[in-house]
Amino acid sequence: MFKWLPFDTSRIGSLERFGGLVVVAVLAVLSLVAAVLDGGWWWVPTLVLIALTVMGIQDLIQTHHAILRNYPVLGHIRFFFEKIRPEIRQYFIESDQDEEPFSREDRSIVYQRSKSEEAARPFGTKKSVYEGGYAWMTHSIVPTHLSEQDFRVRIGGPDCAQPYDASLYNVSAMSFGSLSGAAIEAINKGAARGGFAQDTGEGGISKYHRNGGDLIWEIGSGYFGCRTDDGRFDPAKFKAQASDRQVKMIEIKLSQGAKPGHGGMLPAAKITEEIAEARGVPMGKDCVSPAGHKEFSTPIELCEFIAELRDLSGGKPVGFKLCIGHRREFMGIVKAMLETDIYPDFIVVDGTEGGTGAAPLEFANHVGMPLTEALTFVHNTLRGADIRDRIRIGASGKLIHAFDIARAFALGADWCNSARGFMFSVGCIQAQACHTNHCPTGVTTQDPLRQRALVVPEKAERVANFHRNTMKALKEMTEAAGLDDPRDFLPYHFMKREGDGSMVEASDVWSYLPLGFLIRDVGFDDDVFRRRWDRASADTFKPPEPGGRVQTKRDVDSPAQAAE
Repeated sequence: MFKWLPFDTSRIGSLERFGGLVVVAVLAVLSLVAAVLDGGWWWVPTLVLIALTVMGIQDLIQTHHAILRNYPVLGHIRFFFEKIRPEIRQYFIESDQDEEPFSREDRSIVYQRSKSEEAARPFGTKKSVYEGGYAWMTHSIVPTHLSEQDFRVRIGGPDCAQPYDASLYNVSAMSFGSLSGAAIEAINKGAARGGFAQDTGEGGISKYHRNGGDLIWEIGSGYFGCRTDDGRFDPAKFKAQASDRQVKMIEIKLSQGAKPGHGGMLPAAKITEEIAEARGVPMGKDCVSPAGHKEFSTPIELCEFIAELRDLSGGKPVGFKLCIGHRREFMGIVKAMLETDIYPDFIVVDGTEGGTGAAPLEFANHVGMPLTEALTFVHNTLRGADIRDRIRIGASGKLIHAFDIARAFALGADWCNSARGFMFSVGCIQAQACHTNHCPTGVTTQDPLRQRALVVPEKAERVANFHRNTMKALKEMTEAAGLDDPRDFLPYHFMKREGDGSMVEASDVWSYLPLGFLIRDVGFDDDVFRRRWDRASADTFKPPEPGGRVQTKRDVDSPAQAAE
């Protein structure tokens, strides 16, 4: 069979594998019949026949895809459906509760609030309230009645000359380059209308940020916007940018939740003139963000860098953002604060569930501490050092509902940030094509044609609406709990169901530890905290083993000794 083919078909086996060639043969017959009958349209199947024939031959010859070698032509159908599988699943198969990474219910509430549409739900909850993981807030029989929903927190310690009264809900770090210019502009205009802040991300301050909205300028390891030609920090450039009235706070990025401990590179081919201008990098060269900073390498040097930025900025609030990894390292920073008497004005805790334009799978899934545990740890470490009242804590990581925001306050946050929530408000549909430059809604692409889909004035209004309506929902939850301010939420206001069906109070799991328990005898000790506190150093991030070397399996005699 198929003796006329220029290769050995016996290796292929059954006739069904040549289904694609059968299709070609059928089309050949149709083409022949059309030509005989002279229907005037015979060239259509002929052209299709030629195209499929070429495709089939190429499939049989190529060596990259085994499927196509065994199933020429028909194998492409598999690849087509595989390509649209995420969309098929998202639109037709997923339930409203499936989180990949945000459920349809989550996205829908953002869309509705950004459009100021009715967001009520009929017929009761769709959640399984008796299954493990279900959480709820306790309410009061005597709810309060609040006249204001523009809740604010003052950020800025004793050394801060220009404190900032921030909204309790702001835009988390997203760089120009990761987001399109149109998306950045819409978010900034929305922030200006709504009176909240936009974190620039480490990509610098672009012209699209210059639309009146308050800015939190993030300084990453690439020092974009304030760097020398060789990638070091430039104090003069920093001072010029930080003096801008639109810049309200300075945030040093130590790590981010989606890929902590991992640097990044923007290839030269993707660097436009606008990106080069915002970042202060040359055209034609790869733009590298190192995994770590060059301006400090110890906790004390970090504190000194904070003091330098605060001085250069004219006394604006300066802090840092991190995803918690080695808890000992964060405690070393706290010890450096006590030793130098230099304190950040704020710390932003980013959970590993945070988003990013692109990250290695292992980092996105398995590196870094989730927000709940990280926020509780940072809050209690500052309490243990008795400096919690000097430092504000921000929280970020999938916080788009008033319930999630309120729970973050209960665990120790002073304000919350969201990135993907505000992305949804400007039109993101969770296509998860952020890294391809093919975003279908113009949010995460530099393609001018695709950006055209994002109409800035309309989306700016939706950004402001989403913030306002989320704050309204937070106000209503605060009232239901009988409180006067969202920051009054405490762990006992929240309950959670365990896997065995029992319910547990959050304060039993995420309790507030006593003030000063790490630095003086208060009649309380926690072995997990104490062990790491004793090993932490203000002078180095390295472990306290001889020579700063990392422990090996041979060194470990007990689980306690293995603690980082």
